[in-house]
Amino acid sequence: MRIDLLQGTLDMLILKALTGGPMHGYAVASWLQRTTDDALCVEEGSLYPALHRMTRRGWVRADWGVSENNRRAKFYTLTAEGRRQLNEESSSWARLTEAVSKVLHARPVAQGA
Repeated sequence: MRIDLLQGTLDMLILKALTGGPMHGYAVASWLQRTTDDALCVEEGSLYPALHRMTRRGWVRADWGVSENNRRAKFYTLTAEGRRQLNEESSSWARLTEAVSKVLHARPVAQGA
């Protein structure tokens, strides 16, 4: 099953992945896929624009390095501003999921009954 992510959600997940230290884009996508037991598969067409957007916003820093397979790759590092953004988005996400959960577990009452 493929799950489509809203832009802000993808940003939050990428920022969370980077809390473990610098990662190149492929490693971020692989970590998200492994962590979600293959429920989330982030395509390059979504991942790299998100990383570039977050770099422009100052949430991540990008530096060139060498990957584990000896290839040149851009490594992304979470900045202090990115950590603040992750905290804000995580709090908002927690409130949203709690609200949705309440609706899903509520017993509807028919109007006029």
